[in-house]
Amino acid sequence: MNFSHSRSIPQSAREYGRGIAGGLMFSLPLLYTMEVWWTGFVLHPGRILLYILATFILLILYNRFAGLRRDASIVEVAIDSVEEMGIGVVIAAAILWITGRIDSGMDLSEISGKITMEAMTVAIGVSVGTAQLGADDDGDEGLSGDDGRGSEGYLPQAAIALCGAVLFAANVAPTEEIQVIAMESRPGNLLLLALCSLALGGLVLHFAEIQGHHLHVARDSFLASARGVITTYAVALTAGAACLFFFGQFDGQPLRMILAQTIVIGVPAVLGASAGRLLLQVRPPGA
Repeated sequence: MNFSHSRSIPQSAREYGRGIAGGLMFSLPLLYTMEVWWTGFVLHPGRILLYILATFILLILYNRFAGLRRDASIVEVAIDSVEEMGIGVVIAAAILWITGRIDSGMDLSEISGKITMEAMTVAIGVSVGTAQLGADDDGDEGLSGDDGRGSEGYLPQAAIALCGAVLFAANVAPTEEIQVIAMESRPGNLLLLALCSLALGGLVLHFAEIQGHHLHVARDSFLASARGVITTYAVALTAGAACLFFFGQFDGQPLRMILAQTIVIGVPAVLGASAGRLLLQVRPPGA
């Protein structure tokens, strides 16, 4: 098989180094969270497999629209995504072993569950770190074509926002604090949290002038701006709800608690979705 990109050993080593740094940077709080360790051996294997599949799809979307080799073929993008998941597994296993969270006396299903639940978020951090913490992209111009404008579309921006939202939401989704806040919040408090989330998205995307806002945020009209903020919040709620589901926080909960938890986690998720659209693709498309 011919690949459009070849890397020397030093280049590969630097990319792996950036990936390891990014993986640890974005997921270290999760690696130190005991609820995730428990989730790894109580969840049904089918849900863990679904979590792996969802992470793989997310990595493909990110690598295609904002990754280091955006002009690579879809096969190469898929290979990169598998490679990042493998690095995530190695990092998660190493940290869990060093900190004494896994050892040879444990059941294999418990060890694999713990590693998998940690490794998927690490893999997203590896992908972001490889693409954004490094040097030049060697002339990559994106899969969409030579004009380099493909990643500015509505769907690509939503996909990148989803990646940012997952990075933020996954670090708090397994904690009991989300359930406590949701349980003790009155409807008025939840409404305020939702309004604050929308305001936070608007602040990041349209007011604070964060690096990259002029490249990746549509501001042709008020309606376009409003649509961007609402879409970003919808993506954040979707990412937050998915994280809560995969970490078992919805199990046995009534509908009111499911909605309340989703609104509560929407605050950090919308910060990740809005800031992620700008910071996870700092380089201009096609630069």
